[in-house]
Amino acid sequence: MNIILFEGEQYFPRSDERYRHILKVLKKGPGDAFFAGVVNGSEGTATILSADDRGLRFSFAPETPMRELFPVHLLVGFPRPIQLKRLLRDVASLGAASVTLCGTELGEKSYLASSLADEGAVREALLEGCVQAGGTAVPGLSIHPGTASALASLSSRDSPRWGGLVLLDVVPPGTPSLMELPLPAISREAPLLLAIGSERGWTSGERESFRAAGFSVASLGSRILRTETAATAALSIALARGGFMEGRK
Repeated sequence: MNIILFEGEQYFPRSDERYRHILKVLKKGPGDAFFAGVVNGSEGTATILSADDRGLRFSFAPETPMRELFPVHLLVGFPRPIQLKRLLRDVASLGAASVTLCGTELGEKSYLASSLADEGAVREALLEGCVQAGGTAVPGLSIHPGTASALASLSSRDSPRWGGLVLLDVVPPGTPSLMELPLPAISREAPLLLAIGSERGWTSGERESFRAAGFSVASLGSRILRTETAATAALSIALARGGFMEGRK
């Protein structure tokens, strides 16, 4: 854990993984301090007030405001549940602004019913990525049964005014790669949305829906990637092209 995140009461019971980490891994005790932050809030210093067999109580002094996530959003066809946790953890650690999960026409319908796919488990995976990255901002999350409802949500009045829309696909030769595709400047006022398919890819009908919604099409090369690999690779390329990986923004 590179930051200890908390919400609400400044107390961790003995059953909490954070209690074990602070006492056993960090080897902290009463009077010691550790790096902490409020979920979607300030970062700062926590000081242990008491620690016993029942739990750990601490005070918190905020020092720096929440660091904003990067203006790159993901729409992802629902992957295998065992892959889902890795995908969410990794894109959260990279700083994606939001993740929209959706069922696809070729995707396995049972994945949406998995216990690993409920919003509580999904949010826990996102939090793991934030803890890894040492940040407090948690990516937004929405889950939709299909691409139609996902696209409707992402084009609603409350959605961002997208600066770029890109569909990642296994496509014929000649289609530009994401490295080559002309992209507008990525900013908070004009964020980028990347769409990545599930393990069996997109149907022709889904491709047409994305094109009708204004998406450009790009590839990640000639190799067929797992969904979580494609999501991480696409996000990394977009962040690098936008100048965010160098810490300048």
